[in-house]
Amino acid sequence: MTHGPLVLGIETSCDETGVGIVRGHTLLADAVASSVEEHARFGGVVPEVASRAHLEAMVPMIDKACRDAGIRLDDLDAIAVTAGPGLAGALLVGVAAAKALAVALGKPLYGVNHLAAHVAVDIVEHGPLAEPTMAMLVSGGHSSLLLVPDVTNDVRSLGSTIDDAAGEAFDKVARVLGLPFPGGPQVDLVAREGNSAFVVFPRGLTSGRDMERHRYDFSFSGLKTSVARWVEARERAGEPVPVADVSASFQEAVVDVLTRKAVLACREHGVDDLLIGGGVAANTRLRAMAQERCDAAGIRLRVPRPGLCTDNGAMVAALGAAMVARGRLPSDLDLPADSSMPVTLVRV
Repeated sequence: MTHGPLVLGIETSCDETGVGIVRGHTLLADAVASSVEEHARFGGVVPEVASRAHLEAMVPMIDKACRDAGIRLDDLDAIAVTAGPGLAGALLVGVAAAKALAVALGKPLYGVNHLAAHVAVDIVEHGPLAEPTMAMLVSGGHSSLLLVPDVTNDVRSLGSTIDDAAGEAFDKVARVLGLPFPGGPQVDLVAREGNSAFVVFPRGLTSGRDMERHRYDFSFSGLKTSVARWVEARERAGEPVPVADVSASFQEAVVDVLTRKAVLACREHGVDDLLIGGGVAANTRLRAMAQERCDAAGIRLRVPRPGLCTDNGAMVAALGAAMVARGRLPSDLDLPADSSMPVTLVRV
């Protein structure tokens, strides 16, 4: 371990089969196979389809990662795997593969939290995290505000979505507007040609009473419904739906709430560093508004490059390498796949 621990990470929480290899703070390989095209005709991820795709892609992705990194499996210092949260069947494929590798190679195994891994991945791009860091994770399944004193051991939940996650709302609004799945990238692309002030859609959980009860929580279900009703009213009236303008207006409402609450959390907890992760962190408007508001508040913003925002094995390997470097104890070989694993549990 002359340049830090060499760790292979496996990620199978949803529809990406990711295998990453990290040495210390350096990313050596990031192999990802996505089954998104197999789910597109259903308009969302089908758990059984995802699980079967993981089974087919696992060995090829491990082989590819090792080739790309120029290492042999025997060279590894540890194996890390997403143990939760996620789709139960999908998680089981990754956990079973990681256990097999750990036993066959005689290497320690780390079953880690998917959400903490989304925070840790930025280590391989921008170096060690400030302690504490404020993390906002936004994806198809999660919208969370986390206070992170130590990503390997201490992650605290300040708030989360109480209904639809941000990415889920993007997918549902895209469907209403006739855009392809997955909706997030499509809405982002179309919105660039639209007027974000065309419709003023509601900002969930930002009123005075809501801020008392749900200060750091998010809600996008009402926003999604508001967009659907606006579109339906236009269609009933026989008027064309300005897809670009509606996309931009919807996106602005989501991004406004996300960035407003993230900066507020930083200010009220005395944290000078904000990290944004998860698939929606690839959204161009979210990145731009977050930068503007962080600059105005004197907060340092960290966002991984788009390829590291979506689910990948690199993030799992990065968290595993940080745990090995910090001397954290490995998991037991009977570790479970926990589909509802709480974010405060960093390692199983």
